[in-house]
Order: sequence, then structure tokens, then C-alpha cells
Amino acid sequence: MTTPHNAPALNDATGNACPLCAAQGETVLWADDFCRVIGVDDADYPGFCRVILWRHVREMSDLAPEEQTRLMRVVFAVESVLRRHSDADKINLASFGNQVPHLHWHVIPRWRDDRHFPDSIWAAPRRSGELRTRRVPAAEALRSLLAIELTAD
Repeated sequence: MTTPHNAPALNDATGNACPLCAAQGETVLWADDFCRVIGVDDADYPGFCRVILWRHVREMSDLAPEEQTRLMRVVFAVESVLRRHSDADKINLASFGNQVPHLHWHVIPRWRDDRHFPDSIWAAPRRSGELRTRRVPAAEALRSLLAIELTAD
């Protein structure tokens, strides 16, 4: 999937082209003309998704109130789908933008026995070893579930 507009790839915090503006090869699970939901390939955190605004915006407060609501509706829809269709013990929502100052949200299924729990997935691991099997919808199922969730009103 390509961006719905031809916005230039802006710079991130290191001065490089913004990887979220110039994204290629993403597993797009859902998209409209405002934002997209992608699957993040992380074996430790199956079901990990990002909700990414198409245009280069740094902060939530840079959005108009109706855009803030629209973006959070998508974030909450992803969280709801993962809660209903996975065996995750918790779903983490995070928006940082310290390294990539392009507005995006992380939606991360968590398990009590995952490598970092109860800390952030970016913290030092607390444990290693074999992970138990996680029940999380595959990408195609997530696409279908998100399409249903985000068109229901």
C-alpha cells in the first residue's frame, strides 16, 4: 500500500528521512486516507501493531480535536480486537516519537511470562527462554477483524 498523498519524506530526530513517511514493505492491516495500522514483525510480541498517521505530524496536540478523536478511535479499535481475539494478559498502548517524531501509536499484546513483563518491551529483558504459544490472530484475520471493527457504527 502506498501513501494516499505524495507527501515528502521529512527528517527524523537524527536528520535521516523519516522511516514512517517513506515506509516500504509494511504489513498493512487496515488503512484509510488518515492513518494506517501495520503489523510489527516481532516474534516475542505477536499481534504487535502500530497505528501511523499518514502525514508527518509530531504530537497529538498538533491535530485538530476531531482528528485526535479519529486517531484514538483507530487505536482503541486495534486494542479491542486484540483483547477479544488473543490470549494476552494485557494490551499496552504507547506513543513516544523520541527517535521517530512522526505521530504513531504502539498497540502491544503482553503476557505475564513475556521477556520484559511487567516492564516496557524496550527495557532490559527480565527472562529468556522458550515462550509458551501465544494465541493471536494472523495478519489476514486481523485485517478482517479491523475492517469489521472500524466500519461498525
